[in-house]
Amino acid sequence: MAVYKIFPYKDTTLYSMFPSMNTGIDPINQISNLNFAIDSLPTVARTLIKFDDDEITDVINNTIGSTNFETYLKSFIATAQGIVESSILEIYPVAVASNGTINWNQGTGTYLDQPLTTDGACWLSPFFVDGNAWPIGTIQYVTGSFNTAYAPVGGGAWFTSSDGTDSMLITSSFGPRSDKDLNINVDTIFQAWTSSAIPNQGFILKWEDNAEFNPNKMVQPVMQYYSVDTNTIYPPCLEFRWDDSSWSTGSSGIEVLDQQNLYISLAENPGIFYSESFNRFRLNVREKYPARVYQTGSLYTTQHYLPSGSAWYAVKDLDTNEYVVGFDNDYTRLSADATSSYFDLYMNGFEPERYYKILIKVTAAGSTTIYDDEYYFKIVNG
Repeated sequence: MAVYKIFPYKDTTLYSMFPSMNTGIDPINQISNLNFAIDSLPTVARTLIKFDDDEITDVINNTIGSTNFETYLKSFIATAQGIVESSILEIYPVAVASNGTINWNQGTGTYLDQPLTTDGACWLSPFFVDGNAWPIGTIQYVTGSFNTAYAPVGGGAWFTSSDGTDSMLITSSFGPRSDKDLNINVDTIFQAWTSSAIPNQGFILKWEDNAEFNPNKMVQPVMQYYSVDTNTIYPPCLEFRWDDSSWSTGSSGIEVLDQQNLYISLAENPGIFYSESFNRFRLNVREKYPARVYQTGSLYTTQHYLPSGSAWYAVKDLDTNEYVVGFDNDYTRLSADATSSYFDLYMNGFEPERYYKILIKVTAAGSTTIYDDEYYFKIVNG
């Protein structure tokens, strides 16, 4: 498997309570419906995230090639509150212009600057406070939603379809105890962009219409996610996933060890990589408790393969113990060639100046074992 990550070109939040405010460099992106006091009106926040077209094209053409792949939008939670049963978050492709030659301005604001920063996208405009309004109802298949009893017209515009028959809506449901990190397949929108059915002007993230501008004090979902300007290791990303596994051993004569109690060591690991590195990790595999036999060579130098289709890798951040690349039956399957079992890893999605460890999962002889034998490496700034 392969996983390749790119980070946003820009992101910001639109606040109905402060319709002219820009938050283009704020460390937090917010999606919410809030009532700040007993008699206050509901206020809404929505997030915009944009990934660079040139970077997307480069990944597809020069890294993935003709292989089928999936795209996932990932965003990491900072705080969450008011999440009740089946709180539904909606994702649409942003609409600024029909031909894609114009896009929204990031701006240079943070939340509640004094005075408010108004030089970028806000509730009223994709450009700046006195710029052209969001194109709600002026472009085919483009809409928006707002409630003039509680806020001015605006809050972004989005494509509901590319041709009137397909739907651009992607949803994610959250509950009180569910994982609040966003990790959702956005192929529907991504394919519409890459086929030029609609222009890539980014994603807009919002609560479903029933939750937004809802004056009920029991409906106050708030999700705050780390933005691309965070000073943490959790910026949002667009993740490309594809199956690059291959089983092409030829006539190597190497045997497969389909059993438990293996000894696995990691080869081809220099230990330090730059952020743009690519590395092929090889695995030395042997029996942990080999049977005694009379022979002239050492059993401990004999190479073996892990079972085909039954071995996977994962990568964890060493400090937080969180998966950066998790085990996946389709996308982290190990490969094999005439030399050994192996897997390829792109380092671009790892935060620099941090240590990571590799885990190997093997299903054999009716059991599944995870091998964690201090397979460490570090990413450094180039």
